[in-house]
Amino acid sequence: MHLQRRSCSSGHASRSPGGGTSIGLSLSPSANASTGCGSGSRCGSSRILRPCGSSGYNCLPGQTPASAQAPAQTPAPALPGPALPGPFPGGRVVRLHPVILASIVDSYERRNEGAARVIGALLGTVDKHSVEVTNCFSVPHNESEDEVAVDMVAKNTYELHKKVSPNELILSWYATDHDITEHSVLIHEYYSREAPNPIHLTVDTSLQNGRMSIKAYVSTLRGVPGRTMGVMFTPLTVKYTCFSPNRMIGLSSDLQQVGGASAHIQDALSTVLQYAEDVLSGKVSADNTVGRFLMSLVNQVPKIVPDDLETMLNSNINDLLMVTYLANLTQSQIALNEKLVNL
Repeated sequence: MHLQRRSCSSGHASRSPGGGTSIGLSLSPSANASTGCGSGSRCGSSRILRPCGSSGYNCLPGQTPASAQAPAQTPAPALPGPALPGPFPGGRVVRLHPVILASIVDSYERRNEGAARVIGALLGTVDKHSVEVTNCFSVPHNESEDEVAVDMVAKNTYELHKKVSPNELILSWYATDHDITEHSVLIHEYYSREAPNPIHLTVDTSLQNGRMSIKAYVSTLRGVPGRTMGVMFTPLTVKYTCFSPNRMIGLSSDLQQVGGASAHIQDALSTVLQYAEDVLSGKVSADNTVGRFLMSLVNQVPKIVPDDLETMLNSNINDLLMVTYLANLTQSQIALNEKLVNL
């Protein structure tokens, strides 16, 4: 997918109605370039996306073609961009899971040679109380002075991800950069068609101020209808959250399992003996069904002479001790051989 770059004026900072500082980039759509592919068409594995032109394609909601001449008038208020119904959920707060940051940094370290930055999609959930980003994946792309080419493999990756986590949707996108560039505006417009009210997350992997700055923005279209459109990026509050920690339960040893089973059998035998004594003393009336069941259990016990049973147990213990001795001897032999080799 190729994102055609628009001619862009210098960035400027403005004050948003909510009191926060916003980053505005005024965009002037250029004339339609001749690329050999129609609007929104696919050339090979790429998709051509052009600026909002005279025919009206690739225009965001509330945006009009720049070629439509309109008389000069007083600047209109902010034009509504693609947004969720009502105010931004969670009081303009974005909640990030730590795995997101680790994945972004890992993608930046594994970037292609010569790549200045890495971009990718952010996945998560949205409700009326919060926006929570729980996962992400990198999107291969190439940036030049005139265009941005994004590999269409991102759509296949998202389709595969939905099979594993169907509840996670594309919420936004990230870039390993400390500032918002002209190319960022074009990519953000593309994600505006993929997700409502997308969030742009910047991760400063260059450590410009001695720390990795992490910022999130939401965009709003501004300008005069029928004239040059502008995109204003308003900062959001970023908070970190995580799932409940998993509890680690260690495996019990064989001796503990044998001890627990023996204690359970001893308790069961004590209950049976107490029942038999109560029946013999007349405290409890006899039950023929229980009596036949107890007799069946007694008959299942093998009749072994106590001396033979003791001999059998001692033989098994001797075999176990011999195996343990041979294992320790083998371990000592291997350790001694390693020391002799390293001399």
